[in-house]
Amino acid sequence: MSTKLVGTIDGTRANPVVSIPQLPLSDLALRKLKPTEKAFKLADGGNLYLLVKPNGTKTWRMDYAFLGKRKTMSFGLYPTVSLSAARARRESAKSLIAKGIDPSTQKKLDRAAAMTANANTFGAIAHDYLAKLAKDGRAGPTIIKNTWMMKELAKPLERRPITQITAAEVLGVLRSIEQSGRIESALATRAAIGRVFRFAIATARAENDPTFALRGALQRHVPTNHAAVTSADEVGALMRAIYGYEGWPTLAAALKIQALCFARPGETRLMEWKEVDLENAKWIIPEGKTKMRRPHEVPLSSQAIEVIKGIQNLSGLGRYVFPSMMSGKAVLSENSMNSALRRMGYTNEQHTAHGFRSTASTILNESRKFHPDVIEAQLAHRDRDSIRRIYNRAAYWEERVPMMQWWADFLDERRLSVSTSLGQH
Repeated sequence: MSTKLVGTIDGTRANPVVSIPQLPLSDLALRKLKPTEKAFKLADGGNLYLLVKPNGTKTWRMDYAFLGKRKTMSFGLYPTVSLSAARARRESAKSLIAKGIDPSTQKKLDRAAAMTANANTFGAIAHDYLAKLAKDGRAGPTIIKNTWMMKELAKPLERRPITQITAAEVLGVLRSIEQSGRIESALATRAAIGRVFRFAIATARAENDPTFALRGALQRHVPTNHAAVTSADEVGALMRAIYGYEGWPTLAAALKIQALCFARPGETRLMEWKEVDLENAKWIIPEGKTKMRRPHEVPLSSQAIEVIKGIQNLSGLGRYVFPSMMSGKAVLSENSMNSALRRMGYTNEQHTAHGFRSTASTILNESRKFHPDVIEAQLAHRDRDSIRRIYNRAAYWEERVPMMQWWADFLDERRLSVSTSLGQH
């Protein structure tokens, strides 16, 4: 055994580090290795050695020269880093040196890259993407739907570094949604996840989009019309069920307004008190919440005003007219009205919350009392004719006010007619 003053563990030169000349190491020898009162080295060859401290800590190190300067780098602790792994790291370091790269510098860069990758999780980038949608002025329903897909449906990906997510992993998440029967949601979520990846690529936080490889992997969605009752008797029975519903007061009120105003369900759920002008009997839906990306005014019938005033004592001090009564939920969930209809006995094939729009459109058109353009204006439909859309910007407000009152009176008449008929029996 020879003694060589090469510096102590703490950087001083008070105590010697013992170097033990040795043939290449073996796992058997390392397992039997015991510390001594002084630190010592066990050489393996190729400038790789194991530094053994008196406290029993064993560290793999390698001495090398780079640009004329002597350097030392650590490969980790034994046995966490095995003998074979330490040798592999030695060879990798020597390969970098041969290419003119300092392995110590490269190690620091790799560590920084790993830390950045771990910080750039799918959840963090999805959050940034949603913030961008808001800054870009995207419609409120669009942001809400994307938030739901990215934070709820794609939740298993939330904490995963985005660069480590594979196509197979994404497919597993989507299959889970698909198997629950939500075919359309699975397809929409694949697209939403893809948007997050493309945003990550654009901001230099990822290099590829694994959802591209999943095109055609999911069940194809066959679009169907939103189910809706359309006969006078069916409408009467439906309104009787709604007015007899004994669930959450906010949900019951939202269903009534959905029937009376037949706006898009998301617009109804997100109705805010500041949007309601009871004095002038109108509900002004801001452009950020409409599919048309422009404000939409809805005339409020006397029945609609009565419903809204009836909920004022419960929710009037908050932001939303129809807040959820479930703890931690600001507004009614996307499926709350449909779930209530199911509890009333209406299947998804019979009627949906969105179906009120078809119900109103059908009956208003069949009545022949109102011009189709007036009905379309109330439905806030986008005119497919681009020229007509540019020049026909009439709101038909004067015509829509009496139409909405006629519609509310019609619903009351049919509801009371059904009740009277049942009472006679």
